Amino acid sequence: MALSVWMPASISISAPPTWYVKCSGAKASTADSIIPSSLLNSLKTLKFPRFWPWQKVKIGPLTVSPMGFGTWAWGNQLLWGYQESMDSQLQDTFNLALENGINFFDTADSYGTGKLNGQSERLLGKFIREFQGRKAFQDDIVIATKFAAYPWRLTPGQFVNACKSSLHRMQIEQIGIGQLHWSTANYAPLQERALWDGLVAMHEKGLVRAVGVSNYGPKQLLKIHDYLKARGVPLCSAQVQFSLLSMGRDQMEIKKLCDSLGIRLISYSPLGLGMLTGKYSPSNLPQGPRGLLFRQILPGLEPLLSSLKEIAEKRRKTMSQVAINWCICKGTIPIPGVKSVKQAEENLGALGWQLSADELSQLEYGALESPSKMIQNIFQTS
Repeated sequence: MALSVWMPASISISAPPTWYVKCSGAKASTADSIIPSSLLNSLKTLKFPRFWPWQKVKIGPLTVSPMGFGTWAWGNQLLWGYQESMDSQLQDTFNLALENGINFFDTADSYGTGKLNGQSERLLGKFIREFQGRKAFQDDIVIATKFAAYPWRLTPGQFVNACKSSLHRMQIEQIGIGQLHWSTANYAPLQERALWDGLVAMHEKGLVRAVGVSNYGPKQLLKIHDYLKARGVPLCSAQVQFSLLSMGRDQMEIKKLCDSLGIRLISYSPLGLGMLTGKYSPSNLPQGPRGLLFRQILPGLEPLLSSLKEIAEKRRKTMSQVAINWCICKGTIPIPGVKSVKQAEENLGALGWQLSADELSQLEYGALESPSKMIQNIFQTS
């Protein structure tokens, strides 16, 4: 006897929906008989998200999905092999993410190589405008973009103008989170204060709803937090490289500091540029600059990769999904990069479940036992 599943057309997001199972060979109940067959047919074809809408987290005043998607590859020809012919595929990837509850997208004004500088922001804005699904999905989008600390951005006004340029490229009225892409404290300390004042100014002007930083180490993170707080602007996020490949002393200190100050940590490169996916080996390396890095690091990752594979097989998940779920379990918001529908679908499988305490310990032990570690971003401060 076949089973068909249906649920009420109106779903409250305050509690899980009630599911009803009807045996198609059984006599229909009174309740079944009053439901039009057209409605039943439409319910059968409904696509439900991979995780329910109430599974959201806070970044300052913003409410976002527990995982976002990064757009570093959108426009980057050197590292990720971007071609403009990929734009329709990227649109499909964006649409899939939005339809499955992802509302958080990270980008930067420097994403895009050569003449394609800023391409990531342009594409993101275009995809939002051309999205054909429910308008509520569009209205719920939170964009976090990063403004580069270029040497010619020396005044608060110039940093505000950078924000305005991003708004123009994306053709939106307000950015969710405006982030300082890196600190200049190590090489241009005087410029640093002007950039901080620029964050304050763009917040006060209503150009951004919240402000954050990227690639800040614990000491500098505490300094900017206190400075912004004194100016009446809360620091809502800190974006750093954080994964099973990047869980060294500095990264864990940053995480501890974020937790104590109420700053949300955003994990970029949660898959170690692809090294944690299980798709590569010393004899099967990606092309381009990544291949050189992988050749150096992959041979020393056997304990970690073995733990990932074991847990993935037991969970009936992929290694990527386990690695991303680890980031979520640590209280961070991972932003894996996506450039295809297949990648987006796989990453979505990291949601809706949780690693056990024993599994977390096993993964972290595997990471500590692996002699290779991820090379940290040269822009990260102390």
